[in-house]
Amino acid sequence: MRPNVVVDVGNSRIKWGLCGPQAVRETCSLPLDEPAAWMQQLELWPDAHDSWVVTGVHPGQRDQFIAWLRQRGQHVRLLDDPKDLPLRVLVARPDHVGVDRLLDAVAANSRRTAGVPAVVIDAGSAVTVDLIDGRGAFAGGAILPGMRLMAQALHDYTALLPLLPPPDKQPVVPGTDTPAAMELGIFWAAAGGIAALLREYRSLYRSTIEVFLTGGDGWRLHSALPEAQFWPEMTLEGIRLSAEALP
Repeated sequence: MRPNVVVDVGNSRIKWGLCGPQAVRETCSLPLDEPAAWMQQLELWPDAHDSWVVTGVHPGQRDQFIAWLRQRGQHVRLLDDPKDLPLRVLVARPDHVGVDRLLDAVAANSRRTAGVPAVVIDAGSAVTVDLIDGRGAFAGGAILPGMRLMAQALHDYTALLPLLPPPDKQPVVPGTDTPAAMELGIFWAAAGGIAALLREYRSLYRSTIEVFLTGGDGWRLHSALPEAQFWPEMTLEGIRLSAEALP
């Protein structure tokens, strides 16, 4: 099928992608639970009609959004079964893997050099660092807390540390006050964890590994991961490609 719009319902935002003939051509990020914002965006996209493919890692919000679309006469297909994806999955329980991770792998296979393994980093509420083998199969990966989760935990479980947003750029070393020290620790806990995992994955292969970076905080981490190809639309593109592979 050829969708007009693909949707990824995350833990903190809903992302829409307006599809062109060969790629997702326009995107937006909307609040999880604000139908007024959804309606406003629907009116801004006159081509967003009839054929929607929706997936996501937040089942309650995903199903609420699907119901909202159907109430407006839209045709919606839910994409959440790993068996419906054009992807070989090597883990024991593919149905226990976040569908966004698998969709990222589908997208990566469309750009990955044939025969070359790849790592996909998706930096959102959680940070996933997943391995795709040289044959294009999803081989598993790691899940880290995202930068906002780390900031929230530092605030919630200490008496005096403030609640900070993630840093907008790579912090200066060393941190010379408490907020600066927190920003530095949060940034490098994420970036350093990813870098360590990349080293571990590279040790499994003698060949080059291609690296892709996506997610709401991907742009924040790109400066520390210059080898990564930053691809903000990656998950949405994985939905589009998977939908087009469906009968």
